[in-house]
Amino acid sequence: MHPTLEKVTQTIIERSRDSRGAYLSRLEAAVDQGPHRAKLACGNLAHGFAACAGGEKEDLAGSQKPNVGIISAYNDMLSAHEPYKDFPALIKQAVRDAGGVAQFAGGVPAMCDGVTQGQPGMELSLFSRDVIAMSTAIGLSHNMFDAALYLGVCDKIVPGLLIGALSFGHLPAVFVPAGPMPSGLPNKEKVRIRQLYAEGKVGRKELLESESQSYHSPGTCTFYGTANSNQMMVEIMGLHLPGSSFINPYTPLRDELTKAAAKQVLKFTAAGNDFRPIGRAIDEKAIVNALIGLLATGGSTNHTIHLIAIARAAGVIINWDDFDKLSKIIPLLAKIYPNGSADVNHFQAAGGMGVLIAELLRNGLLHGDILTIGDERGMAQYSREPKLTEAGLRWEAGPASSQDDAVISTVGQPFQPTGGLNVMHGNLGRGVSKISAVAEQHQVVTAPAVVFDDQDDVVAAFKRGELEKDCIVVLRFQGPKANGMPELHKLTPPLGVLQDKGFKVALITDGRMSGASGKVPSAIHMCPECLDGGPLAKVRDGDVIVLNTQTGEVNVQVDPAEFEARVAAANSAKGHHFGMGRELFGGFRAHASSAETGATNLFYVD
Repeated sequence: MHPTLEKVTQTIIERSRDSRGAYLSRLEAAVDQGPHRAKLACGNLAHGFAACAGGEKEDLAGSQKPNVGIISAYNDMLSAHEPYKDFPALIKQAVRDAGGVAQFAGGVPAMCDGVTQGQPGMELSLFSRDVIAMSTAIGLSHNMFDAALYLGVCDKIVPGLLIGALSFGHLPAVFVPAGPMPSGLPNKEKVRIRQLYAEGKVGRKELLESESQSYHSPGTCTFYGTANSNQMMVEIMGLHLPGSSFINPYTPLRDELTKAAAKQVLKFTAAGNDFRPIGRAIDEKAIVNALIGLLATGGSTNHTIHLIAIARAAGVIINWDDFDKLSKIIPLLAKIYPNGSADVNHFQAAGGMGVLIAELLRNGLLHGDILTIGDERGMAQYSREPKLTEAGLRWEAGPASSQDDAVISTVGQPFQPTGGLNVMHGNLGRGVSKISAVAEQHQVVTAPAVVFDDQDDVVAAFKRGELEKDCIVVLRFQGPKANGMPELHKLTPPLGVLQDKGFKVALITDGRMSGASGKVPSAIHMCPECLDGGPLAKVRDGDVIVLNTQTGEVNVQVDPAEFEARVAAANSAKGHHFGMGRELFGGFRAHASSAETGATNLFYVD
């Protein structure tokens, strides 16, 4: 095991000793109460199985057969979640065949960031994670269940499901992926058309045709944004069946994996001899594995927020310094768009998670001794891949090495020697920067600030030609308390155009970028956010800023006394508090924690 990995993990264990201990005490207390269904009053129980078939009523009246709760994020507007419409029937039959009962415990909301990017609805996106966590808890609160299956793929949905699942940490849990859509228009071509549209060189018709060829069928979008980062993260923590994350929907293998996941969770209930509650499985080492996977694949910056919130739900306390220290030893082993031209299907064809996990384990860069939902203990089994044979579903040895060195590399010859995720610090606060997709010549920018308080104003200034110069766009009042911290992916095409024209450009904001953060350097999630007195609110047009994403430094070159004496700009985000349901989230905005503590309202944050 790499000594830095051991040291970081031990630091997290010691930092989390009290909070993790308290969490495990609550978990054990819930386990000690015994099968919860048996403690329900007759009227409670009768309501709980009133809609079941006669045989299932008899099964649920006793405690001999386990009952599996299904929590699903299905809706048929999200391409990634559309395949879930068929999963409950498959799951119920598979559980029945294996000697249990399954009930659909509840649905959770699932919004599509692709639909809401740059729109008012995006200001609900981050808080939807906490709503999903609470909805998960409501679905499981009936005390009818011995285990649970979680169906979700995209952005805030998997983190929300995980947080909710960890609030029922005494229940065994398996996460069930739906898989990516087949490859469509290459991502590089999609980006080219977007930039042409931003320049006014093609129209909306051409842009829509390009987007429709890229996002074209049921399944997850194929670029490596937050949705596919979620799938990687859940598998490397051992909550997916080995090799199941990136199997396309509506294929025989996908259906057999869904059935297998349903049967698998029955093996781990308290009634058996191999009890594996999720709250024990997701410990400090599992969280570190997720962090390592994020760095090794150049995954979504959103997980510098989500993973912190997930960890805290299990009593584990991590922070951006942990990301930063591990980023220095974890090399970039995957090139998937936006870090490269390949999509997630190419990654899967090159060997996928099995090759990645095996390479990390061989080099002492992953905890192999975590508790998983596989048939064996530990991560070694995750180097195998599922195959559908005449004898049924089997796991066989995966490729011994990458099948495409341009997509998955080795620790000895990585695409970059570090994970490409840096903590940013300086007199403008503290944030994060992802540089795995940023060319080296663009990683350091010194330029005058151009200050905005609304992303639409940035786009308008670009269209007027006012940004045709070296500049650092400072976008303020985009934090969780100001307006819900929407993703700012809308800014990627115009800033990319400016960079391609030879200008030195960058973005600094207390908001988020998409999981598809790309080639333009940035310092994002700046803390404290402007609404909390962050120094970004004192920056003025023309202030020279030095952004060095290599060293992690972000500073405004203004005399310290003068800068300190400046009056911070007033909050201009109030116009974003009403309409499209935003008025319902005033309490979430008011009580949101900082980005580095998970940008959450939930109870487990001090």
